[in-house]
Amino acid sequence: MGYKKTTTYTAKTIDEKGNAAYTEEENQIWHELITRQLPIIENRACDEYKQGIQLLNLPHDRIPQCHEVSTVLQKTTGWALEPVPALIPFDRFFQLLANRKFPAATFIRRREELDYLQEPDIFHEVFGHCPMLTNQACADFTHTYGKLGLTATHEEQVMLAKLYWFTIEFGLIQTKKGLRIYGGGILSSKNETIYAVDSDVPQRKPFEVMEVLRTPYRIDIIQPIYYVIDDYDVLFNLTKMDLISLIHEAKKLGIYKPMYDAV
Repeated sequence: MGYKKTTTYTAKTIDEKGNAAYTEEENQIWHELITRQLPIIENRACDEYKQGIQLLNLPHDRIPQCHEVSTVLQKTTGWALEPVPALIPFDRFFQLLANRKFPAATFIRRREELDYLQEPDIFHEVFGHCPMLTNQACADFTHTYGKLGLTATHEEQVMLAKLYWFTIEFGLIQTKKGLRIYGGGILSSKNETIYAVDSDVPQRKPFEVMEVLRTPYRIDIIQPIYYVIDDYDVLFNLTKMDLISLIHEAKKLGIYKPMYDAV
């Protein structure tokens, strides 16, 4: 998913019962992250996410095991959480999604990186993404997205990553209650959860697939732009579009100038 190609983290090995052995400090970090984030998302996360959180019933005192989360996902949308190494290649990522398996690296961030981590850890994947995987529209879109990526060229995969970034990772939705978050990249971040909804700094634009495909992004900054859907039919409709043709059209039209400084 366009994350950095090197890591200083090592994923935990999984034993024959499907469990990873986390230390007391690692479980404490999970506790601090989840108990800190739950009040922050209360009036900012979409109802579907909050329903997913209730369904998952995540523990607060320890890191949940992947098979525990999978049990709930299987019952709701047929998905499962798949333990993976700290970083996986694009092809493996798409292959897992195409088989309704969501990758989760079995490590948690260190205390010095509590507020921000460039790569997805178990908190990001489980707390950020798994609640929305209990929603059928998001689950179906993620599955179709994975199948598309399997047959795409690397260049097409890079463009497909934008769709994922501005929806599943950093998507906003306009609801009767106001602007709400459904993107896991936002919901697993204390600072960005507040910024994405409350700040008047970022641009918020109606979701249009061609606009998204032409918009560059960086993974290591608070996002300068968010795309807003009106309902989850937008994601459902994406699964029926010829996205590869739209990608080629977007490339012909050209990518917009970045709204951030180059690395």
